Amino acid sequence: MRVKHPMNDSVLIRHAAHLMTGAAGTTMRHDVRAGTDIRVRGGLIRAIGHLTPEPGERVVDASGCVVYPGWVNTHHHLFQSLLKGIPAGIGVGLTPWLAAVPVPYRQFFNTEHAMRIATRIGLVELLLSGCTTVADHQYHYYPGMPFDVSAVVFDEAEKLGLRFVLCRGGQTMARQFDKPAPLESAPETLDAIMTSIERDVRRFHDPSPTSMRRVVSAITTPNWSCQPDELLALARQARSLGIRLHSHLNETYDYVNYFRNVHGCSAMQFAEKYEWIGPDVWFAHMVHLSDDDIARCAQSGTGIAHCPQSNARLGSGIARVPDMLKAGAPVSLAVDGAASNEAADMLSEAHACWLLHRAKPLEFGGAFGGDAAAMSADQVIHLGTAAGARMLGLDGVGTLAVGMAADLVVYDLDQPRHFGLHDAAIAPVVSGGQASLRAVLVGGRVVVENNSIPGLDMAELRMEASSLVKHMVLTMAAQA
Repeated sequence: MRVKHPMNDSVLIRHAAHLMTGAAGTTMRHDVRAGTDIRVRGGLIRAIGHLTPEPGERVVDASGCVVYPGWVNTHHHLFQSLLKGIPAGIGVGLTPWLAAVPVPYRQFFNTEHAMRIATRIGLVELLLSGCTTVADHQYHYYPGMPFDVSAVVFDEAEKLGLRFVLCRGGQTMARQFDKPAPLESAPETLDAIMTSIERDVRRFHDPSPTSMRRVVSAITTPNWSCQPDELLALARQARSLGIRLHSHLNETYDYVNYFRNVHGCSAMQFAEKYEWIGPDVWFAHMVHLSDDDIARCAQSGTGIAHCPQSNARLGSGIARVPDMLKAGAPVSLAVDGAASNEAADMLSEAHACWLLHRAKPLEFGGAFGGDAAAMSADQVIHLGTAAGARMLGLDGVGTLAVGMAADLVVYDLDQPRHFGLHDAAIAPVVSGGQASLRAVLVGGRVVVENNSIPGLDMAELRMEASSLVKHMVLTMAAQA
């Protein structure tokens, strides 16, 4: 794949119908009377208003379009992009799904080629939804690996022009559903994981507020993937390196029972004991939280990556996001892996987030069920852009404002689902489906134009995916 995105010295986005800034509250909606033209220069937004093209400036006509900040996906598993819709994992919850899909199928990611194709599919799918920053919780590491996973995923993101955060996962002990398992699911030693993290930080990590590359310490789960003293060691190493911490937590009620029965406390109390809370920590899912758990997140600044579609797909539940926001806990939006979310794009996630919290369970909503005002489209946009960027420590990313990184999406509302919509500004969130892309910019570079990624052979990518899936199907059938 050879995708090149030359940096234009200056780009002018002109005549947009609406700008959604990504900021919270009343500043989300830019006053169109003040002008909606956006001048981009040197990778940053330099001006917003009524602007006139300058000599040599590239002009993107955004007439009839709405402009959003690029979506920030705070939790994904890119290698799972070749594991969509596996029959054995369709109708089961998290634990049997893990045993049926990610664990046994990891044997097929023992080559650089397979990992590259899976990563590319996931990144392309996200990019074509308007996602410009991806945090990949990459836990496919094992002893004796024949290729460098970290280098592969960073390389694929760079070729597509995306901001990329590597959450370096893994485990030091096998879980019950890891047995029997292929060699590619074998645990590593703590020393191996910590050495790898330190090496990746030296090679890739950029702490700047508009960084294109970040590294995060991200043991796969804090309870089933390592010993408590190892958890503490990882936390202290991360802070000594100046990087963040990430993991899964309370995705299902099994977590609640585990911490209560084994450690005599809640998951958040356990995390606090081993120094895994704070504004430099965020957890994926957090579906099953008590009022006290939510208060601890709010007080400590511990973040929550909300994955509404995956949680629904696996029957895990609906996270208490409205309660979290009311308490002041940091919340972002995320996709999770494509193996448990066959629509692995941020527009689908935003649409689901907007809908699901209105249909909250009776135990939360009372005798009459849901709350039609539980989640607004403006809130969803904030969670999926500015809030996500803050959670990743990318303070120069996530909003449409002068001086911020020029990561933005120009949505063309040319599909019938958008016709007749009175508030066109929220069309990409409330109408569902795939909105057309007039353009996507990351750091001022045009990386998508008219629904196309320059230099990407989509037909070839489809054939590569089909070949790898066919191999998996035949191999699994022979092993059955």
